[in-house]
Amino acid sequence: MRRPTLADVAAVAGVSAKTVSNVLLGRNEVSEATRRVVLAAVAESGYEVNLAGRGLASGRTGRVAVVVPNVYQPYFAELAERLILALEQHGLTTMLRIGHDEAAEREAVLGPRTRDVDGVVFCPHFVPDPDDVATPPRPVVQLGGPPTRRWDCVVMGEREGGEAITRHLLETGRRRIAVVWNGAPGATPTDDRFAGYLAALEAFGVPHDPALVVSGSDWDRRASGYEAMVGLLRSGASFDAALCVNDAIAAGVLRALHRHGVRVPDDVAVTGFDDTDEGEFTVPALSSVSPQQEEMVAHAVAMLLERMAGHDGPPREVRTGAHVVLRASSATS
Repeated sequence: MRRPTLADVAAVAGVSAKTVSNVLLGRNEVSEATRRVVLAAVAESGYEVNLAGRGLASGRTGRVAVVVPNVYQPYFAELAERLILALEQHGLTTMLRIGHDEAAEREAVLGPRTRDVDGVVFCPHFVPDPDDVATPPRPVVQLGGPPTRRWDCVVMGEREGGEAITRHLLETGRRRIAVVWNGAPGATPTDDRFAGYLAALEAFGVPHDPALVVSGSDWDRRASGYEAMVGLLRSGASFDAALCVNDAIAAGVLRALHRHGVRVPDDVAVTGFDDTDEGEFTVPALSSVSPQQEEMVAHAVAMLLERMAGHDGPPREVRTGAHVVLRASSATS
């Protein structure tokens, strides 16, 4: 099968091959509207950029850094894979970096170890104060986390998802909904998922009980969910549902409940967030919130390509949705 050429891209876009070349080389003499048309045509035609030739002509490497906090959490592992595959479709290779703490995350996004990449997509956990961050030396797109004013970002529907899954539990008769979080033990969550939970409780006239907010000693690990749930069970607190901040935490919660003879969902309903593959194989299968990863990745890659092609407008923010995926862990019958 014949491989698409620059001329094929030009025909799809309705422009000259020279214009296509200018876009791929990031030259400024092309309008923003034309850039978008050409990049869409590249994707449609399946054209693969000649990285060696482009690098010689433009000084670029054809490499993008993908930065995640860890890969033991299923969400970040799946998101990293989606990003790597999506970037490959545009002829780009990737460098996977782990931002395991604030310093590592900052260095991966801004530091010298990623100076040989053309752009960065990072999934934050330790989001820096945008006023305390130097202008990135390369295009940066943030995927997830709260919006910033320093770079392009894709913001998932965390509040919508948190509210929707809480409403589901309330609509099925649950009233004592424990929250199993990934923050420091004893600290009150402050993010959008928790805000959605509180909004749903208020809408149903159900008071929030701070005693039902628990955490483990480490964030985002299955063991943390197990530890937090065991602590809640030993406290003697009454609860009929466990709303977990993510699927990894929920997996630990399910194991703790099983070990202590608590039936799911008969005695306690359990839900997660992120709709990772793992949730389909827990026992029982886990109800969760899908943050629509494919949509998030598509937006992040599109914005990064536009920046790499020369777009120099102000930082942009794209908000995606979220929807509930119901499974046996919160079933009503």
